[in-house]
Amino acid sequence: ITGLGDVFYNLMEPALIEAALKNGEGTLGKGGAFLVTTGKFTGRSPKDKHVVKTDSVADKIWWENNAAMSPEGFDNLYADMLEHMKGKKFYVEDLVGGADPEHAINVRMVTELAWHGLFIRHLLRRPERAALDNFLADFPIINCPSFKADPERHDCRSDTVIAMNFDKKLILIGNTEYAGENKKSVFTLLNYLLPEKGIMPMHCSANHAIGNPVDTAIFFGLSGTGKT
Repeated sequence: ITGLGDVFYNLMEPALIEAALKNGEGTLGKGGAFLVTTGKFTGRSPKDKHVVKTDSVADKIWWENNAAMSPEGFDNLYADMLEHMKGKKFYVEDLVGGADPEHAINVRMVTELAWHGLFIRHLLRRPERAALDNFLADFPIINCPSFKADPERHDCRSDTVIAMNFDKKLILIGNTEYAGENKKSVFTLLNYLLPEKGIMPMHCSANHAIGNPVDTAIFFGLSGTGKT
């Protein structure tokens, strides 16, 4: 990625909040919580999520339930997004998805909004400081809300796009300020990668009973249904 404006690497929470306030991305609420509006999307856009249909995944994806994108469409999307990003500020967070080092994935989150960096730092695991010096991302994710896709040129459904390319190990997100797309992209990656290792990913919480640190209850459920 070349030609960007200022790029801020691995800012901690106070610096990200300061940057987000300076950029006019939101306001501080009582107690110091950072308050934002997410534009026209107050939730994810599952119909705008695409998987690039390459030979390596063609027989592994349930295409009736996952929208395909051509490799050519993705290449156009990537080139156009990089061109759109030139001269703009971006925030980079190097983080880890998964607690078990044997199965975790290194994620480099490149975000146009400072508060998206703040958001993802609360949901993924932060490496030790020394580990950042030699951090190599398994999957970069680029999130550029100001970029609008072209359905005809980019082989997508609308001007909002979430595109996952497993061959190139790259995820592109455009025209949505809803930060949950960042988290869900990592979750989707793990959902794809872990079963091939004989691990069943679950959307759940693990809760200990009060006073009983041994027995654990697993609560399954969709987002926002009270698992935690």
